[in-house]
Amino acid sequence: MGITKSEIFTNDQNTIAAFAKVLGHPARIAILQHLLKTNACVCGDLVGEIGLAQATISQHLKALKAVDLIQGTIEGTSVCYCINPEKWKQIEVIFSTLFSKLKDAPNCC
Repeated sequence: MGITKSEIFTNDQNTIAAFAKVLGHPARIAILQHLLKTNACVCGDLVGEIGLAQATISQHLKALKAVDLIQGTIEGTSVCYCINPEKWKQIEVIFSTLFSKLKDAPNCC
């Protein structure tokens, strides 16, 4: 099929796909769950919490930050991360809207 031509899809379709791609790894889900559970900025303890190497955690944080699901601040030599509440609300609305389309659909199979 070749390279995906994102310009032939709507902005909503591209946005949903970007969020779904980033949420498609269990380590990223674990990171998000930890950030949601602590409900505060987390500095440096993700390695111990998630159980992956620092370099691996950093790559997953980079992917989450690329779609703005998390935000970070630099404090000295450490970077602190937390959920971006505006983007979190946006993703909630996007996926809720997508999933609500099936409400009254008949069982077709």
